[in-house]
Amino acid sequence: MASAVVTMGARAGAASAQSEKNEASSPTFVTRNARWQSTYDKALEILRNNVQMLPRFDKPVLIEGSEYAGIWQECGPLEALVYRKFRSDVARNSHMVFFALQRPDGQLAANNTRSGTSFGQIQMVVPIAATAWELAQSTHDQELLETAYASCSRWDDWLVRYRNTRGTGLIEGFCTYDTGMDNSPRWSGIPPQCPDRDAKKFTPLPTLPRVSPDLSATVYGARLALAEMAKALGKQSDADQWTEKAAHLRGLILSKLYVPEDAAFYDLDAQNNFVKVRTCVLMRVCSEHVVDQKLFDDLWTRQIHNPKAFWTPYPLPSVAFDDPAFVRPIPHNSWGGASQALTALRAGRWFDHYGRSAELSILMDKWCDAIQRDMSFRQQLDPTTGAFTEGDLPNYSPAALVMMDYTWRLAGIHEEPQQLHWNVRPGHPASESAKFSMRTDTGSDAEMRYDAKGATCYIGGTTVGRVEGGAARLLTDKQGKITGLTGIREATQHIALHTPDRGKRNFTLHANEHVAI
Repeated sequence: MASAVVTMGARAGAASAQSEKNEASSPTFVTRNARWQSTYDKALEILRNNVQMLPRFDKPVLIEGSEYAGIWQECGPLEALVYRKFRSDVARNSHMVFFALQRPDGQLAANNTRSGTSFGQIQMVVPIAATAWELAQSTHDQELLETAYASCSRWDDWLVRYRNTRGTGLIEGFCTYDTGMDNSPRWSGIPPQCPDRDAKKFTPLPTLPRVSPDLSATVYGARLALAEMAKALGKQSDADQWTEKAAHLRGLILSKLYVPEDAAFYDLDAQNNFVKVRTCVLMRVCSEHVVDQKLFDDLWTRQIHNPKAFWTPYPLPSVAFDDPAFVRPIPHNSWGGASQALTALRAGRWFDHYGRSAELSILMDKWCDAIQRDMSFRQQLDPTTGAFTEGDLPNYSPAALVMMDYTWRLAGIHEEPQQLHWNVRPGHPASESAKFSMRTDTGSDAEMRYDAKGATCYIGGTTVGRVEGGAARLLTDKQGKITGLTGIREATQHIALHTPDRGKRNFTLHANEHVAI
């Protein structure tokens, strides 16, 4: 017993030391707007408290929080990736826990919680391969890269072996928890978990197994990441194979699971009938960039940006508002209509990709306002009123991450793998006499300082540029070289860009317009 206590004490001490090291170089945000500042600070407090040790793994991870005392594959790695600037060690651990618990046959755990580790469903949405690849790139972590590549390759093999029973080449859903969409009418009549808590089995129902667009999209995104990992590891032949496999799967998703007359992706059941409930599956397919720009624009007009469907006052409900299956009143933990914090957190993976930065700003403002009015940081809200669901427990990590991540995406600095986004938004509540500072992945210090007219951007203490007047995103490379401007508000913006080498230049930016510089 004494040795166990010493070991646990050493682990806790090491975790504390790492925490202090990370916090010393963590991003900082200060604003004169007391409402925004207090909500942001509370979000960080919740996240700090949700960094915890779990059984069966000896390093701290970011747990889901609220009533979820553990980490889930569908969301935990992405959440920790978003949090990585504050705790890079936790981001790493929140991936390695799944690789460490992987079964010999290649199956990854659905979760690791205080009560146990589940292999009773596959429960995947954002590919762990994709988040591991982004994290390995940003932190230059060769061990993580090698471990993730080997583990995620074996996971792909397992999915092909056990979740392609109909031989379609697409990935099958066996139970509700496979997609993490608890209490969704999409899965009406289907058990929550696989029989005997074995994800290789499905309940003998005439409609099972289902071919699922979002599960297939997750594997598509994972294969693209595996191709990039293989290139980085000098495995060009493997990279070519992953790229080819991804392209083949993408073609199957588009040809077999998309219904053009509905502008929707649906599950296809074992009797070859579409399960016609319009859900956030659409956003999950977009999140992995399965659709091209032309198809996306059609989906945007007919579904995503349609106020009768998914562009509700608090956008992206889990079921289209005009779908007969939308569940009212909204119950606890429901993917039957509520707008979910997880969906909001994932929006950054696809809005900018498809050229909808201005509309993303609207979504972000809506969520931040709802969180500030409520302050409980719960799981879901009513898409028409923005009221969080009574009965959900507070201190949910995804809601806290939405507040933190959206603050920086709205009015601060956001780092992409190859770019820095300087989101200048004079007059926004978050930007009131605000200062944003962060350490980039290249080791430089990036900073934005606001005054009444605009904001000045710095790299390593040297002025990159200054934006005045309206809102705009200034794009630079990692060294601070300006490459362009993007319109990030729906209304046309008139801005002045000041740079050390060119002086003042005036620009008119329309919504989502990109100007190369």
